Amino acid sequence: MKLPLLAATSALLQSVYVSSSNLNNLNLQNALQSVLSASPHFSSSSSSPPNILLVITDDQDLQLDSIDYTPHITRHIRDQGTFYRNHFVTTALCCPSRVSLWTGRQAHNTNVTDVHPPYGGYPKFVDRGFNDNFLPVWLQQAGYDTYYTGKLFNAHTVDNYHSPHVNGFNGSDFLLDPYTYSYLNSTYQRNQDAPVSYEGYHTTDVITKKALGFLDDALEGERPFFLTVAPVAPHSDVNPGRALAGEIPIMTAPIPLERHEHLFKDVKVPRNENFNPDEPSGVSWVRDLPQQNQTVVDYNDHFYRSRLRALQGVDELVDALVSRVEQSEKLDNTYIIYTSDNGFHIGQHRLPPGKTCGFEEDIRVPLFIRGPGIPEGGVEDSVTTHIDLAPTIFELAGIPAREDFDGTAIPITDEFSGTRHEHVTVEYWGRAVVEGDYSGIGPDGLPQFPNNTYKSVRLLGEGYNFYYSVWCSNEHELYDLSTDPYQLHNLYPSTTPTATKEPQILGRSLSQVISRLDALLLVLKSCQGITCIKPWDVLQPGGSVSSLREALDEGYDAFYGEQPGVSFDWCAAGYIIAAEGAQVPLTTSRYGLPWDAWV
Repeated sequence: MKLPLLAATSALLQSVYVSSSNLNNLNLQNALQSVLSASPHFSSSSSSPPNILLVITDDQDLQLDSIDYTPHITRHIRDQGTFYRNHFVTTALCCPSRVSLWTGRQAHNTNVTDVHPPYGGYPKFVDRGFNDNFLPVWLQQAGYDTYYTGKLFNAHTVDNYHSPHVNGFNGSDFLLDPYTYSYLNSTYQRNQDAPVSYEGYHTTDVITKKALGFLDDALEGERPFFLTVAPVAPHSDVNPGRALAGEIPIMTAPIPLERHEHLFKDVKVPRNENFNPDEPSGVSWVRDLPQQNQTVVDYNDHFYRSRLRALQGVDELVDALVSRVEQSEKLDNTYIIYTSDNGFHIGQHRLPPGKTCGFEEDIRVPLFIRGPGIPEGGVEDSVTTHIDLAPTIFELAGIPAREDFDGTAIPITDEFSGTRHEHVTVEYWGRAVVEGDYSGIGPDGLPQFPNNTYKSVRLLGEGYNFYYSVWCSNEHELYDLSTDPYQLHNLYPSTTPTATKEPQILGRSLSQVISRLDALLLVLKSCQGITCIKPWDVLQPGGSVSSLREALDEGYDAFYGEQPGVSFDWCAAGYIIAAEGAQVPLTTSRYGLPWDAWV
């Protein structure tokens, strides 16, 4: 819901930078507090803006049931709040996904599309101007104290951490490369101090102490706080030695805390239909993967157990954080958000451990939120994404949404009446990364596969549940997850279908459904702002169509049949528009919209 804020006040919040020095200006502080307390989400027992605690794990799956092995997270957040079970990332790789989360923008708009330069990592984040223009900076401008500990971005290193220092935090303690993923040899860098090595200490124990310290600082402060805790678990372990030697790191099973090493000895990767299937699935390099032998399957089970064990430290961390907030008596005015930067697969579609694909295992992630006004034990079916999280936090804090947000606030309370969407734009550029002891199976002998660039749309609406993708090889995938939940049967025809042989979906032929999905993807792959939220309005201005079902009306068949198709001219390693084929769709006016009217 939109907040009843005066335009002048909105401008004040958008333009005034509230630093630690000028917060002593009581008139400004009181004005900000008065505006922020107008949010309908605030606790009835407090006139203060709400506190926000965000926990982001690294590579945590939803589809493989990891959330069933974290009892403290379940008890403190899931059971006391709402589970958003249709929550997706928009890029299944950590750095692009995190930048999208922090900016509310798709990766094709941030142009941070990889984990390392030239297409990604912390240097690209800085080069794109986001160090001065992302969520913690905006929250500071709105009167929040902000804190962070753990992993922020890849390529944030012991050499470049001060070039420049990360903006936007009153207190910070970042993990730094090449030690970020070393469970027993991590390096952290506090505020603007020099990096400190914690070799010999488990990184989850280290971050727990740092997080509780920042939480104490936040709870003792006079202003509302935003604290992010970003443990590295259950990400694979990476020995920094290879990176220091200039070699490609090898990612191996995560290392749990010693007290958790004995757990789950009989647990195995869920044996769903897509686990190491007898027949190949997918397209491109995925379809060429051999079936895994028993040695590899056994290793995958070991890898899976190691991930669950590594998560136990995160579960204890969350227990400690929530217990500390409870002791402060500020829990009733605190929102707690739990999620991950991307999902993970192990053995599905014959894949070794990893992410970077558009399959459900990689793009669905946990999202639990508890706080004032949020139903306890709730389950929300609305489609939500990581680019919706910054707008949601703005909504919670009572800040007007930014025009450059590609997402929209998610349903927080039963009274939510904001804009919803049925689509997720999933995009990826460059190489697929595979992990584990059996990962060195790429065509060049390295744990990577080239040409993993694709654009896709995940669509969940009334009576339909689709995933449609176009790869840079111009191969296509179409899965109907209502009948094929494990994405084993690609419906996209290998030859042009005949009218008598085409299957029927939603009462229409397969080719008619594909024409709509392709047109929708054509808009979404280059959308900005409101066009990312309401893409059908680009195709059919005037609001006559707002869903796939409405677009399938027979009267629109000729219009969708004339659309330029989504395609690639070559497989680029980053977002290069010249490689990505047609950009602007036709509209029902038959004249097309000018580029700057919708992009």
